[in-house]
Amino acid sequence: MANVLLSQLKSELQDMSGQIIEWRRHFHQNPELSFTEEKTPAMIAQILRDLQLDEVRTGVGERGVVGVLRGGAPGKTVAIRADFDALPIQDEKDVPYKSKVPGVMHACGHDGHTASLLGLASVLARHREQIPGTIVFVFQHAEEALPGGAIQMVEDGALDGVDAIFGAHLWSSAPYGDVLIAPGPVMANADDFTIEIQGKGGHGAVPQETVDSIVIGSQIVGNIQTIASRNVSPMDAVVVTVGTFIAGNNFNVIADSAKMTGTVRTFKQETRDKAEQRLQEIVEGTAKMMGGSAKLNYRRGYPAVINSEAEAGIVRQSAVDTVGADNVIKIEPMMGGEDFAYYLEKVPGAFVFIGAGNPEIGAKYPHHHPRFDIDERALVISAEVLGRSALTYLLQQKDE
Repeated sequence: MANVLLSQLKSELQDMSGQIIEWRRHFHQNPELSFTEEKTPAMIAQILRDLQLDEVRTGVGERGVVGVLRGGAPGKTVAIRADFDALPIQDEKDVPYKSKVPGVMHACGHDGHTASLLGLASVLARHREQIPGTIVFVFQHAEEALPGGAIQMVEDGALDGVDAIFGAHLWSSAPYGDVLIAPGPVMANADDFTIEIQGKGGHGAVPQETVDSIVIGSQIVGNIQTIASRNVSPMDAVVVTVGTFIAGNNFNVIADSAKMTGTVRTFKQETRDKAEQRLQEIVEGTAKMMGGSAKLNYRRGYPAVINSEAEAGIVRQSAVDTVGADNVIKIEPMMGGEDFAYYLEKVPGAFVFIGAGNPEIGAKYPHHHPRFDIDERALVISAEVLGRSALTYLLQQKDE
């Protein structure tokens, strides 16, 4: 029965494309920042109730929504996740669906993730009797801000009873029609740090009477690059980046204090531990050597996204069935972070990237750019890949 549904999925989702795009544009015009989402989850929950799902929970992990669709035959339980928060960025696109909220926009595709999953839920709800098991639709708040909505939803039971999970990210740097998937690590551990340096200020003309916090900070910036070049195997991967350096307020005054912030990206847990340890030692040692002091505040963010091999294989075949083998690309691990990792720590699953770039329509800007946009035809591809993956998983488990 579910095999029949698989064969119908493409055409039925295509029939839904107008509604999916309408939902996406509504969310795009009405974005809400992480941990402030109210109208978005309320609209999601109402749509799911209108679909007459067996269960709709709101306020999951604070602001998330979970919908449960029980199939007509017993079986395993699979979850599909979408996120729905926006970013504090001014929308600079000239399109009819431009954000109506000053300084806030969907600059990462989460509006599309949510609209796509709502479209898939709409199709599957019409054929629940053909589904051999249960499908849980996880709509997550606050992916963009630590501690992230995923860990809150997991702790609040969003994955209780779930056997596997799938998720997708619309990807503007890949062309529309491509799907990117691989087993193993695909996104990195994403940590951040703050360094506070204390020196001794004074007149710029008498440096011998001071301890220059800017010079200390400059030495720290250079020294921490040895973490990658001398403390970690060249066969491994680590990135240590200082993103801000704030000090001083006058041209002829040696700064008494300085502050830096940055990020560390790794894949392996032992590399993550080593990077934090060496950062601590270098920061404190460099400052002490130069007569000052420094304090490191290191905060561990999202863990690495590591796709399980079996589920990544299911997604790959689903992608082949959706867009053809020539358009399914093995993705190389990237240093970006994603809190989908918390779901994968709980149950096996896979995270897939759906090409959504198209320079001809202006969908050529990177994620988090004020002119970010997507080729909306990718919404149906995302829904189909996720739908095929979930149904295939349930069918395989039923056969086993």
